[in-house]
Amino acid sequence: MKSLSEGSVGPLLLVSRNFPPLQGGMEKLNQHLLEELSKSYRTALIGPVGSSEYALHADTVKECRSALMPFLVGATLKAILWARVNKPAVIMAGSGVNGISAYLGAKLSGARWGAYLHGLDIIVNSAAYRWAFLRVLKKADFWIVNSRATRDAAIEAGFDASRIYLLNPGVAVSERLPSKELVQQWLVDNHLQGKKVLLSVGRLMKRKGLAEFISRSLPDIVRACPNTVLVVIGEEPRSALLKSGTCRAELVDMAQMAGVESNVRLMGSVSDDNLQLAYAAADAHVFPVLDLPGDMEGFGMVSIEAASAGTPTVAFSAGGVPDAVRCGISGQLIRPGDYVNFTEAVVSILKKKVTYDPEALTRFSREFSWSSFGARLRDITPLRREDGSKP
Repeated sequence: MKSLSEGSVGPLLLVSRNFPPLQGGMEKLNQHLLEELSKSYRTALIGPVGSSEYALHADTVKECRSALMPFLVGATLKAILWARVNKPAVIMAGSGVNGISAYLGAKLSGARWGAYLHGLDIIVNSAAYRWAFLRVLKKADFWIVNSRATRDAAIEAGFDASRIYLLNPGVAVSERLPSKELVQQWLVDNHLQGKKVLLSVGRLMKRKGLAEFISRSLPDIVRACPNTVLVVIGEEPRSALLKSGTCRAELVDMAQMAGVESNVRLMGSVSDDNLQLAYAAADAHVFPVLDLPGDMEGFGMVSIEAASAGTPTVAFSAGGVPDAVRCGISGQLIRPGDYVNFTEAVVSILKKKVTYDPEALTRFSREFSWSSFGARLRDITPLRREDGSKP
């Protein structure tokens, strides 16, 4: 592995399609990745159209068309041209799919390069991806992984364990929870006053397990607590690495067949302020992720976000989710596929047979604050600036 002592220290380039204005956990992560690295390096970003408005700490931003294939082609060309001229010290790929762009930029400029891996970008069941992208990814000088499960998947896929660094994603942790008045008004505005609110947040991917939860758990939950409403925040995936989504119509049909259509509310995408109010208003956050071959939940940032609002999570212990839920403190982990115990855990919370300390929940979430994330990120050996200066 190359070190910082080999020649002058240049800027750092991040190549990532997963960046705002696109929305999602990976997009938030890469935005903060760039912000935190900007505290040690002059930084540049190659991101999607509109990313310059969100890359406030970057010295240079190059935009590419947001659709997946046009972005990959455009990002690769821009990475090669920019790196040859600017001689970066490090090139980072924001996910595995950007690895080829980072690799070619590094190859032609002499930079070290690495990638932040999220799980799916290691195990995805695509022969073309594994032949092209995964083979190139293994050439990186280092990899950062979002969970123990992703680290294990990388090692099993043949990545060198000595060059893997574990760094859980962060979350925005508010100093104060939303006021009771604001939360109550959110409930009134959404016709949820007097209801027991279960919350699901995230893209409507197959692995999120919502359809199975609606058919196999929600009817029993509603029988035990008839005033329960499942609030679903999130949209169908677009141009994702794995396009196995669950469409809104499928969830509606499943709810109708299970006799709980009046207990499911699909809200689609909402503003950050509304999302925080939803977390605070919910009695529990449910995360019934599936353990699927060729797919995985790399971490579970939404569980940390729920904890930061004082709301516990009930989740299946699949993929990287155990890194994001601490049993008895921030929620409960259930063996994957055990819908009976999942249902019982949710009902126990709704009936207040099991309670969680909001202060303990928020303390747990602070372990994953973006400031803590940044400190650990900058201390990763291939990214560390020994002199503490910013070139």
